[in-house]
Amino acid sequence: MTENKKYKIEVRVWIEETEGAFLGIGKIWLLENIRKTGSITNAAKEMKMAYRQAWQLVEEMNQRAEKPLVEKLLGGKGGGGAQLTEAGEKAITVFYEIEKRIKEFAQKETQNLKF
Repeated sequence: MTENKKYKIEVRVWIEETEGAFLGIGKIWLLENIRKTGSITNAAKEMKMAYRQAWQLVEEMNQRAEKPLVEKLLGGKGGGGAQLTEAGEKAITVFYEIEKRIKEFAQKETQNLKF
């Protein structure tokens, strides 16, 4: 008796730079939360992540990017904050476009899977 098994190809995308991982979905979510909240502190809280870890990820992305993705805003009365640069906005867009194409390819290949 043969059982009909269903298989699906799953992929996880990240972009490497010579120094190591540059962008993956976790860093993209961090960038989106910085955009939404206007600060690294609030973005970290939103993601239940330690501020120090969020700050290190931002520093890492900024160093590995051609242009910084996040810029710190100097504090005034309400304190500082952070915002995405044009490069940061572009990084989000490009990442999702690449991920979409790769996932579409995986989906097509799934239809041809036979074992």
